[in-house]
Amino acid sequence: MTTTVLPDRVPLSSPARRRRRGGLVPRIVLGLFVLVAVVGPLLVHYDPVHTPLADRLLPPGSATSTGTAWLGTDGLGRDVLAQIVHGARTSMLIGAATVLTSCLVGVCVGVVAGYARGWADAILARGIDVLLAFPGILLVIVIAGAFERSVLVVVAALSVTGWISFARVTRAVTLSLRERAWVDAARVMGVPRRSIIVRHVLPFAAGPVVAMATLEFALVVLAEAGLSFLGIGLPSDAVSWGQTIANGKQYLETAWWISALPGIALSLLIISVGILGDQLTARHGRGRSV
Repeated sequence: MTTTVLPDRVPLSSPARRRRRGGLVPRIVLGLFVLVAVVGPLLVHYDPVHTPLADRLLPPGSATSTGTAWLGTDGLGRDVLAQIVHGARTSMLIGAATVLTSCLVGVCVGVVAGYARGWADAILARGIDVLLAFPGILLVIVIAGAFERSVLVVVAALSVTGWISFARVTRAVTLSLRERAWVDAARVMGVPRRSIIVRHVLPFAAGPVVAMATLEFALVVLAEAGLSFLGIGLPSDAVSWGQTIANGKQYLETAWWISALPGIALSLLIISVGILGDQLTARHGRGRSV
């Protein structure tokens, strides 16, 4: 009888190994953005009120009155690198706060609708359908423009429509899980409904919810930048990539770096988070099929 010896390691040049290495790229990029958001503002000082007009519209690498502008300055003499670093913290904070708020509201609504069913499911499902009838970005613009500009208003405006996706995903998962054998067994044994939801439903809904959270994070960051670009997002004393891009739109021919560099940073963050979300979604799909 012949024995076939399988190789212990996958060759370095195999497609699987290359795909595995390529899958690490968005995680590394996202980790760098998180590091910049946490540590960067402690190392790079920036005062959004101070406008040294003598240093205005300097190209990248120019010497300024306070040092070197590695990424140039804007029309008011402010350092573009400092705006990108501080804007990363703003985007991360608003994105995390909005996704967390939307996730909590959406998961609660979805679990109640999916597990209770009946009239509760009908009312909540119709409410979600009504909100979906309105264009999300227009509703956000109306809410953000109706109040004084602040971080809290931006988070609230983005959360008004952000919870809908979490509610739909959680409801679909809960409808499937409530018919499983272990849930029926727990129900027959007299386990309280709250314990069934916490122990037997929510753990299985965590996978798709996390995958949805990554995709929603990218959309929230892009929406916040769009609101700030339109001038109805954050106040003028807050740093935002959208504001920096808007400040440089009138200098695109002579000082391209003002809008281009924050735009590149915003694109890298959104693309990396989007790819990571697709990877998590695909992994969850494979896990369900196994």
